Amino acid sequence: MKFETIIAEQQQNGIAILTLNRAEKRNALTIQMREEISACLRSWKNQSTVSAVVITGSSPAFCAGFDLNEFKATERFREIIHSSTHYHRDLWYFPKPTIAAINGVAMGGGFDLALFCDLRVCSADASFGHPEIKFGAPPLFTPLRWIVGDGLARDLCLTGRKIDAVEAHRIGLVSEVVDSGSVLRRAVEIAAKIIEAPAETIQFTKRFLLSSTGQSFEEAFKVEHDDAFHFFLEQRRTN
Repeated sequence: MKFETIIAEQQQNGIAILTLNRAEKRNALTIQMREEISACLRSWKNQSTVSAVVITGSSPAFCAGFDLNEFKATERFREIIHSSTHYHRDLWYFPKPTIAAINGVAMGGGFDLALFCDLRVCSADASFGHPEIKFGAPPLFTPLRWIVGDGLARDLCLTGRKIDAVEAHRIGLVSEVVDSGSVLRRAVEIAAKIIEAPAETIQFTKRFLLSSTGQSFEEAFKVEHDDAFHFFLEQRRTN
């Protein structure tokens, strides 16, 4: 399967690497990119040769968020919502381990992309934040809360402030901070360690992890993504 905005590679050890490939736009997420990520994950979902997936970005960024240029075309709002809804769910429900190799900025939708992975490793120059709240777009709260706790998640979502790799590690957002040239290699090493366990056991464990939170993902996602998206786009139409 060939893509234009991502690079999909399968290694012989059962690890697949998905690279966001819009370096000139700091890998900002477009409708096409989200659709290609969804298609890629769906193709790997039942492939026996893929046991874990590492997601990273083409240098110099992981992902700067949604491509704001698309929001200027009001006739594409339906496409934006549709592609975002499916992409987030395809990533969240992907049955195999996912590791984000965060090689630079992870802002807005890029922050969410990292949060939706099972584990996160970042480079020393990585940074995270939800600046979209300043532009009227409510950020996703619940996945962040599950990782760093309610208080810190409220802080980051309401202030939109940026945090660096040191703080991200301190609050438990990322598992490790490594040199910028080592982040992908380290993520692959972690993926290899994970898939030493039987595939059936890993997938059973992941299903349990997804179902063990207090509020279900669907309940939270409907409010924070679907309803919030409609709210945001309606505000843009009327302002």
